[in-house]
Amino acid sequence: MSGISTRMVVHALVQEDGSVAGGELYEVAALIGMTDQQVRLCVKRLVTEGRFTVEGRGRGAVLRLAGPEPGAGLPLIPEGEFVRHAYRQDRGLEPWDGLWHAFAFAVPESARAARDSLRDALTGLGAAPVQGGLYVTPNEIGPYVRAHAAELDLPEALTCLSTRDLAVGGTCEPRALAERLWPLPEIAARYGELAALAEQPAPPGRPAGLAHAVALAAAFSAAMLPDPLLPPELLPQPWPGTTARAAASEAWARLAEAAPAPGPRLFRLYGEALA
Repeated sequence: MSGISTRMVVHALVQEDGSVAGGELYEVAALIGMTDQQVRLCVKRLVTEGRFTVEGRGRGAVLRLAGPEPGAGLPLIPEGEFVRHAYRQDRGLEPWDGLWHAFAFAVPESARAARDSLRDALTGLGAAPVQGGLYVTPNEIGPYVRAHAAELDLPEALTCLSTRDLAVGGTCEPRALAERLWPLPEIAARYGELAALAEQPAPPGRPAGLAHAVALAAAFSAAMLPDPLLPPELLPQPWPGTTARAAASEAWARLAEAAPAPGPRLFRLYGEALA
């Protein structure tokens, strides 16, 4: 199973009480294609970083979260607000108002780190680069961008505007602009992989079922995190993202229902995100 790190497996198996059973960790990791050595090295790194403590050794060990939110920011579960917006789009509850939102900034080389952070925030929110320092999106992300610029002490460097009249290199038709500015075939391909995995029946047995759940979570994140969540009006129809998200929601419900108690907190977190 590609795209799954050992660190991701550890965090995926954290129980509600913050513990990870060593035996289960080694079993699930092996089913995903990882060696015992990979697991040992990962556990050692997580303990060194202060994210986990460990009692015992090897398969008899028990890992415990060392703080309230270790692993925060791990690409295992996309932001709940982001996921809910996607499903609202799928239900036709977020129609596009026809506005393009543009953001431009000019930050000197002396503030390069802040400039890079602002750029990463824009692309992380789904905005596409048009040319140096200019980004555009059909989604109203202005409040998030302005807040991030303020945190970086760059509010004066940011320019925001909205328009219905956007042309890039002679392209002005909205769907043609979307095809030009975002890698839609690549995004669709990731959703195709997610749909194929979601439609597979979960294998029997707790370790195999957990390995399948980890793979599903990884595929969901791999498809969702790079997705700019363009409005349906700008996407080819039928859009693979809509189909894949529906299949993932159904698959996750089946997995959660079949998971023996106590199950990893991953099931609760995904249940909340997909609610």
